[in-house]
Amino acid sequence: MDNFEKLCQKRRSVRKYTSQPIEQEKIDYLLRCALMSPSAKRTCPWEFIVVRDEAKLRPLTACRTYGSGMFNTATAAIVIALNPTLCDNTWMADGAIAAEHILLAAAEQGLGACWCHVYEREGAPELVKKLCNIPEPFEVLCAIALGYPDEEKSSFDLTRLKYEKVHNEEMK
Repeated sequence: MDNFEKLCQKRRSVRKYTSQPIEQEKIDYLLRCALMSPSAKRTCPWEFIVVRDEAKLRPLTACRTYGSGMFNTATAAIVIALNPTLCDNTWMADGAIAAEHILLAAAEQGLGACWCHVYEREGAPELVKKLCNIPEPFEVLCAIALGYPDEEKSSFDLTRLKYEKVHNEEMK
């Protein structure tokens, strides 16, 4: 098994974190990885907002009625905002690729991370825009909770891979 496959197998959604702060060098690493992610026509429509202040971090829990409780124990978050006017309908994909770079880089650095979808969800965009002072025309795709894991997650079970979702030449 190669290193990338091991990293993909290791990366799990972690929702409980210790109070240990994340070193700035690790946050910088995650951001470098995100900034290297591909985007259509290299438009780079994203902005990354690092949230560490508990006065902004804890309220992120309220951005969803479920699926956002991990911000209660996270020691940091990265909000991904994108300018849809910079590209032709690719901004969401560009942001998702950058988010995955952050998630994989976090796993590599021994951090726990969990994606929280914000775009068009239950008033979440308005809350996050207000907390992080995000102007128009930016859209918020997601917020990624970060911290040192306070829960054990086993590696992805390769026997659970759904190979029936793989097709050759056409779907049958």
